[in-house]
Amino acid sequence: MRLGERLAKEHSRSCVLSVLLCYACIMAMGHAMIKREISIMKIVRHPNIVRLHEVLAGRAKIYIILEFVSGGELFDKIVHRGRLSEDECRRYFQQLIDAVSHCHSKGVYHRDLKPENLLLDSYGNLKVSDFGLSALPQQGVGLLHTTCGTPNYVAPEVLSNQGYDGAAADVWSCGVILFVIMAGYLPFDEIDLPTLYQKINGAQFSCPFWFSQGAKSLIQKILDPNPKTRIKIEGIQRDPWFRKNYVPVRPREEEVNLDDVCAVFDNIEDQYVSEQSTVDEGGPLIMNAFEMITLSQGLNLSALFDRQQDYVKRQTRFVSRKPARVIISTVEAVAESMGLKVHTRNYKTRLEGISANKVAQFAVVLEVYEVAPSLFMVDVRKAAGDTLEYHKFYKNFCAKLDNIIWKPTEGLANSSLLRTMTC
Repeated sequence: MRLGERLAKEHSRSCVLSVLLCYACIMAMGHAMIKREISIMKIVRHPNIVRLHEVLAGRAKIYIILEFVSGGELFDKIVHRGRLSEDECRRYFQQLIDAVSHCHSKGVYHRDLKPENLLLDSYGNLKVSDFGLSALPQQGVGLLHTTCGTPNYVAPEVLSNQGYDGAAADVWSCGVILFVIMAGYLPFDEIDLPTLYQKINGAQFSCPFWFSQGAKSLIQKILDPNPKTRIKIEGIQRDPWFRKNYVPVRPREEEVNLDDVCAVFDNIEDQYVSEQSTVDEGGPLIMNAFEMITLSQGLNLSALFDRQQDYVKRQTRFVSRKPARVIISTVEAVAESMGLKVHTRNYKTRLEGISANKVAQFAVVLEVYEVAPSLFMVDVRKAAGDTLEYHKFYKNFCAKLDNIIWKPTEGLANSSLLRTMTC
């Protein structure tokens, strides 16, 4: 049975997303790290956590079948609407705390909690994603030592590069998230790292006037720079502000079997197929139908035909009828005029610069795909930096690329396939 037929039979409509990992990527990123992440995703099963359905091995790729979350990122909702109402924030925060509490009960700590890693389903429920920095329990009761996560959301004890309690660090990040969705801006955001770290270490922030007293009180208990006196998950769940209209989720206990994960990874080195030998150096990658489907909105044919009103659009890509070499040369020229460093190889370009607040690196990756004769799609993705800054950059960047971006006629513009390929 073909992969698409199998998934269509076993999973309901619009419920899965296929993420493809080539063996070359796995070897480059680290066999153990990828296996760990997939194992974690199978262990933590909760209504507010993106679910891993299955892991399948192909001839040259691994297929990770995930729950399809159609509502986009919570961060995108904030970008489009600004700060959210207190009641809406409370509901999202309740779901976040329930999910994080469940992770901790399994001995798993997320360590990179931020709005970009929080998704929304079609009903507006929160789904926690991206366990790439998670830590599985070690033997004994130990402290974590790896500095992970985004500086603005990271707890003071993590920045100190000393051992820290993963649970307490996650609680801090949850507090920063609550502040961001209620205020519409970060509690700690400075133009240089030393000042930023100083503000975080001293918990130097102030709540805006529209925060209720209950919200202020809880946030101050969470953003306590001392992890030993910082409020714990159980304390948050007992807090009067938190408990308003709170309906705790009781996840069904399921026996989790990791045999399929182990089987897939056991012989990866023997099955490793280098993609470099099959890449045509003379032209851009040719995107086949399966890749186009997975790029749209998951392994779900209906996504090519149905307009989803609740989906917060996050694709940043455009279509061009110019030759691939012209696309790349134009992108390089525009990027250099904007003061960015440019690195191009095999119709894939990385643009690098310094973020607007001069705190971190800003980087974008563009890749050109041939989707039909004389029709190319340019996929643009943030590789490093702030998401809000990236959206602003993309809008400005596309304005400068106007002469190569194809603007189809109205009839074609309404085509679902073209909507899939364009921003």
